[in-house]
Amino acid sequence: MNYKKLDQEDLKYIQNIINDSERILFGNCINEEYSHDELSDTTSYPDVVVKVISTDEVSKIMKYAYDNNMSVTPRGSGTGLVGASVAIEHGIMIDTTLMNHFLELDEDNLTLTVEPGVLLMEIAAYVEERDLFYPPDPGEKSATIGGNISTNAGGMRAVKYGVTRDYVRGLEVVLPNGNVVELGGKVVKNSTGYALKDLMVGSEGTLGIITKAILKLIPLPKKAISLLIPFPTLEQAIGTVPLIVKSKSIPTAIEFMQREVIMDAEKYLGKKFPDSSADAYLLLKFDGNSTEEIERAYDSVAQICLQQGAIDILISNTTEREESIWKARGAFLEAIKGSTTYMDEVDVVVPRSSVNEMVEYIHNLYKEVDIRIKSFGHAGDGNLHAYVLKDDLSEEEWQKRMTEAMDKIYNKAKDLNGQVSGEHGIGYAKKSYLMASLNPEIVSLMNGIKKAFDPKNILNPHKVCQM
Repeated sequence: MNYKKLDQEDLKYIQNIINDSERILFGNCINEEYSHDELSDTTSYPDVVVKVISTDEVSKIMKYAYDNNMSVTPRGSGTGLVGASVAIEHGIMIDTTLMNHFLELDEDNLTLTVEPGVLLMEIAAYVEERDLFYPPDPGEKSATIGGNISTNAGGMRAVKYGVTRDYVRGLEVVLPNGNVVELGGKVVKNSTGYALKDLMVGSEGTLGIITKAILKLIPLPKKAISLLIPFPTLEQAIGTVPLIVKSKSIPTAIEFMQREVIMDAEKYLGKKFPDSSADAYLLLKFDGNSTEEIERAYDSVAQICLQQGAIDILISNTTEREESIWKARGAFLEAIKGSTTYMDEVDVVVPRSSVNEMVEYIHNLYKEVDIRIKSFGHAGDGNLHAYVLKDDLSEEEWQKRMTEAMDKIYNKAKDLNGQVSGEHGIGYAKKSYLMASLNPEIVSLMNGIKKAFDPKNILNPHKVCQM
């Protein structure tokens, strides 16, 4: 499709809407960070960046763009990993980070209403001060809630609590034509027509722009204790996961990690990990309302781990130990990135019963493809993160080996009845893998949904399944 190129008349109209020159970035004033996201090498500058502060501003800009066939790319903190917030067709970029207000805490209905630019870590702190809990816990705490909703972010607590979609009660959304709609609400149950709110979650900014979210909260667990469990080999560690999942004591989180990634984190943070002597580790977290309750829950799991060859059970029962372990876990992505010249990522998800096979396959793949691959992930829900490292490879050799490694990983996930992405989304970078994994009939349905919401294809074009 041919999109209208931004000109001075368009810029003048936007200036009339915004009425604040500091919130409009144009030409050389556009920071380089707006041309890419956190990891993807997909690079493209928007013609103009508009830092919006209200639903009304978003609505007016979208209506103008719709009437004039101009592409629009929504963006939060830019912490994505697949190019979803990159302006492929240039045009207008709507930055929602200044829409960062808490609008309402409804303790009667256990909901929190926020604007899309509020950060995940701000939500966590805000509700925990009030003895409430927002469970979704993606690794990137500086991501905006709008971005989390747009990718249906998961995180480490998904084993017990679920993912972002499970905690979105309602959304205010600006459609591509500029109209504002409210989807869902504070009700707990809803069988009123199609679940458009749920469709919006995970749509990566291709169907509408989220301007308000009503989030479900739960009472804050009073206690949390983590177990760091070293194993002699990765095979033993991962082989234990299905047994833990089958047990009656489901942890809040089940993470796996390898020694080399822990060493990267130590170097990156400048702090020693509580233990880095074993080849592989499981990191388990349990929460509840008392220490006794948690101890009862983790005791049987600890016995399972010891029976499967665990070297030890390291109990993190102090705030200092807890913070050191989870801070290191949260730094894995940046630590791996700092250990190489460039990297690309795979975020496949497989049935939990196939986690051990998938992890072992990725672990041994470097021998076949002759390229370094580091991995960690949410073993409890089957979502694995594998990072293919460029190191000193030439660009030609890098593209060849990286493509071969990714093709093999995605094909293996498909063989195990898995999916292309567990939480990072498809964006621009992973479209080809999505297309290869889906029945053409499903792709047709997805494109039909896109057309129903956005018949002119102006909102975040070329993302997810659009070619």
